[in-house]
Amino acid sequence: MDRRKSLKIIGLGVVATGAAAVGCKTSNKETPANDAANKLAYNLDRNSEELKREKLIADKPDVFTAAEMATITVLADIIIPRDKISGSASDADVPAFIAYIAKDMPQHEVPLKGGLRWLDMQCLKKYEQPFTKCNNSQQIEMVDAIAYPDTAAPEMAQGVAFFNLMRNLTATGFYTTKIGVEDIGYKGNSPNQWNGVPDDVLKQYNMAYTEKELNECVKYS
Repeated sequence: MDRRKSLKIIGLGVVATGAAAVGCKTSNKETPANDAANKLAYNLDRNSEELKREKLIADKPDVFTAAEMATITVLADIIIPRDKISGSASDADVPAFIAYIAKDMPQHEVPLKGGLRWLDMQCLKKYEQPFTKCNNSQQIEMVDAIAYPDTAAPEMAQGVAFFNLMRNLTATGFYTTKIGVEDIGYKGNSPNQWNGVPDDVLKQYNMAYTEKELNECVKYS
């Protein structure tokens, strides 16, 4: 699957809507996922009120266990792998972004945790081991079964909904980072120098710059 090319079509700022219920949270013990979310929150240009709110969110108990974060990381890198253009989703700290969003938007907690559990159960039934313990071919086979809503089997409906959410969150996280913006090739507003109308266009209209115009208005060092 050429996932990277397809994901660019999604655009920026897409966060899918999940179920509204909120599940139980884990303990308040600091974990690598929580630490990564803290770094993500404070590595941005924010005013004092935004920083206060983001610290409040970052200090919430982790939504995901270490095992769940490992699965999220593998899935994110399958959705956006490293290639010759740019790094992978995990290179852009997308797993930390997803961990943070799950705290900021609790409606995503049950769909994500339920989906991760569903994925492991499917892999245990088919491959006798959880998703992260499967080899790459098995992981891709499992993802292919839920990545295409139009052709997925009816019994894969929960997996399809989960993967849609993961794909949207991964694309949002990736394409709102420096790595993702560079991957798109977006330059933004940048200073430029204009060296005047090209000679062939001037000749086409029988026009020419005067020496004064060339020296004072057109030529740049």
